[in-house]
Amino acid sequence: MVQLFGFEIKKSNEEKKEQEVIKTFIPAQTEDGAMEVATGGVYGTYLDLQGSIKNESQLVNKYREMSMQPEADMAIDQIVNEAIVIDDEIAVDLNLDTLEQPDVVKEKIREEFYEVLKLLDFKNRAYTIFRDWYIDGRVYFHLMINDKKPRQGIKEVRKIDPRKIKKVRKKILEFDPKTRVEIEKGYEEFFLYSPTGIESKNTSGTPGQNTTQIRIAKDSICFVPSGIVDIRNNMVLSYLHKALKPMNQLRMLEDAAVIYRLSRAPERRIFYIDVGNLPKAKAEQYLSEMMTKYKNKLVYNSETGEIRDDRRFMTMLEDFWLPRREGTKGTEIDTLPAGANLGEMDDVEYFKKQLYKSLNIPVSRIESDSAFNLGRPSEITRDELHFNKFITRLRNQFSGIFDQMLEIQLVLKGVINRKQWKKIREDIRYDFTTDNHFAEMKDAEIFRERIALANEIDPFVGRYVSAEYVNKYVFRFTEEEIERLQKQIKKEKNDPDAPESMTGQAMDMERETQQAQIASMEKEREPTQPGVAKTPEDQKNIKQEKEEQKEEFDNDLDLQIKKNIEQILNEIKDE
Repeated sequence: MVQLFGFEIKKSNEEKKEQEVIKTFIPAQTEDGAMEVATGGVYGTYLDLQGSIKNESQLVNKYREMSMQPEADMAIDQIVNEAIVIDDEIAVDLNLDTLEQPDVVKEKIREEFYEVLKLLDFKNRAYTIFRDWYIDGRVYFHLMINDKKPRQGIKEVRKIDPRKIKKVRKKILEFDPKTRVEIEKGYEEFFLYSPTGIESKNTSGTPGQNTTQIRIAKDSICFVPSGIVDIRNNMVLSYLHKALKPMNQLRMLEDAAVIYRLSRAPERRIFYIDVGNLPKAKAEQYLSEMMTKYKNKLVYNSETGEIRDDRRFMTMLEDFWLPRREGTKGTEIDTLPAGANLGEMDDVEYFKKQLYKSLNIPVSRIESDSAFNLGRPSEITRDELHFNKFITRLRNQFSGIFDQMLEIQLVLKGVINRKQWKKIREDIRYDFTTDNHFAEMKDAEIFRERIALANEIDPFVGRYVSAEYVNKYVFRFTEEEIERLQKQIKKEKNDPDAPESMTGQAMDMERETQQAQIASMEKEREPTQPGVAKTPEDQKNIKQEKEEQKEEFDNDLDLQIKKNIEQILNEIKDE
């Protein structure tokens, strides 16, 4: 077996036994575009994209050429600036709020994360790393360690040209005699690196036989693809891929517009020369003499004192000379008008907007007459919300760099093992610094409406609705959030140094005032006659009338509350 270059973290015996027990005949669905090969077979990839692109190397070159176009460069700059915010703070931070681990482990994980950022020089190169990943659709890093002292972790990180490396996946198959089905037991993964670039075919036969190609262990490479693959699932595509066609159409239309304006902009003269009844040869000779006569231009050279005959040859942009026979009009000079509508660029603007739409860029960000506005959520366009979600997806995919490098770093230093990493991976979050306030303003507006609704319902809590109902269906808190908030409230009440909640006092006073008003209204409705003793029958009638009035009042009040709640919930839902 060929020895792989670099280091590899071996699986534990428990993980190997678990993998052997799990059997399937369905191949794993991946989005890394790895080259799948069978044991002892040849391998190769081929993608005929518009008849010109046959491998990933040419595809990356195409993306990089496109990124040099002014329109594409502006759109890419908008996306990268939105995803990576260079501020006084670091561009990305680690969030371990939901991680249920001891504080010592959390602190160690946080230290190793900052070490990973330092290895990447992320504070200075964050923009460049993200831009290269977005354009190429993939990024490769070589993780270097001290083989004699692996516990020291990653020592250096170097970026690899994506045109010179390729991921290879070799299937491990086993034939099941009982079901007569070929079962996939697993696969072996490694990377192929060639200083001259990975070609579409390996003419040497099996992988690794070419002396110019190096087989590298999987753990030695940090590989993060874009998550987009072609229909054959064997080629990683960039986020720029769907903009190739609009960009080509825009360039073609601009070139056509320039050619049309150059050829149709100038006005031309038409010389109709009367050739009488001359034969064809004589007529052509006469017409040529007339052209030469009018085209000859005498030029005086002031330095040498010579007179030079500067003959100007006729081109398609100059005048036209046409013969006329006897019996028609005589010699005449006319003007051919220039092309019309030379200043219209609506078709070019249309394809430019199509280009920006294919890159998920709101057109309002590109238009020069649109001003920057931090308005209310009702004034935010749907395109901006869509763009914010697109940036969030890009960040989540790009975070794979931190996942892979942090996992290797923690395992090498013995903080956790790989089985533990799989358990805590979902509880690790990466908070990117942001300057897009649309999502924040939307959440603030929704919470403000919920607070207003809670203030209206508050006098009837404990009478018509419960506090749990308000927490779940007005504030939309989960059970975990309700439990955590109740603990915090209880802790603050028991803490003598904690400041009193003025909001809670105001709500209590408002509740008492509204209850007093309701009692006063009920008292006013009670029929009384001063100085007249009430008989038992009168008291019974008064009590019955009071109950009917109270029931009617409560029904009206319930109906009004329900209407207010439905109206506010509909407004929140619409926003």
